[in-house]
Amino acid sequence: MLKKLPVLIVLIATAFTSCKAQEPAYIFTYFKGNGEDGLHLAYSIDALNWKALNDDESVLTPEVGEQKLMRDPAVIKGGDGRYHMVWTTGWTERGIGYASSADLINWSEQQLIPVMEHEETARNCWAPEITYDAQKDEYMIYWATTIPGLYPETQSELDAGYNHRIYYTLTKDFKEFTKARVLYDPGFNSIDATIQWDGEQYVMILKDETREPARKNLKVATAQNLTGPYSEASAPITGNYWAEGPTIIQKDESWIVYFDKYTDHQYGAVQSADLKNWTDISDQVSFPDGIRHGTAIRVSPAELKQIQEVFSN
Repeated sequence: MLKKLPVLIVLIATAFTSCKAQEPAYIFTYFKGNGEDGLHLAYSIDALNWKALNDDESVLTPEVGEQKLMRDPAVIKGGDGRYHMVWTTGWTERGIGYASSADLINWSEQQLIPVMEHEETARNCWAPEITYDAQKDEYMIYWATTIPGLYPETQSELDAGYNHRIYYTLTKDFKEFTKARVLYDPGFNSIDATIQWDGEQYVMILKDETREPARKNLKVATAQNLTGPYSEASAPITGNYWAEGPTIIQKDESWIVYFDKYTDHQYGAVQSADLKNWTDISDQVSFPDGIRHGTAIRVSPAELKQIQEVFSN
């Protein structure tokens, strides 16, 4: 029996190593400054401590739009196995940027999707996000736009007249898109929506952009269908600071929402097991200096290894 113990120990160690190898890794897509230099990447093993890749230099330069920025880069893995990214191309544009990649290293030709070109007075298309609907095998792209004159009851000159609502378009192939429609009007100036399926419903995290009186916090809304209707927004899930740019992932039995504490020039996070009761864990997370609004996504250890080999520090 004693002679078999070393073999048993090796088998247990091998099984443990195999299980560890299957644990997910994470990539964070983000921008710095005004987004002029393009896409930045960071990685994490524990979803708490994030380290910049490529010496925190851009890995993709923006090429589309009048201002050619790459702000708010939002990335998901689609039903086709490719990574799809959308971003804000400029402060006053009526389109958004799009590109795709098989490996987060090599990207397709960038294109400008003119999502609000039909609205001549639309002031902007900010913070686009993308969610894949597996049941319909289609993608919903959504963003915040201000159209002057709409929703006058929530307009404030302290925000330079910006008064956003969340709009969306649907596509199956990123070539043809439905006409943009309002996705969510929560009754207040709203921006920075991001949506995840939690197994039972779609969960939207969004920013309350109200300036008078200042709220500038994150809230939750839910829906049974990706295109809504979404519920009334919840009470704030963030604390006594201004927060924006949320991104959400599921880790183990909990959900983590990362966000930009933009007036404090640092990143924060809140955690929840039920998407109702939230704990601030900002003191447990660390990010590269200067990181701005982006998305956290899960990748395989093999994918992370390949990315690290190309963008090693």
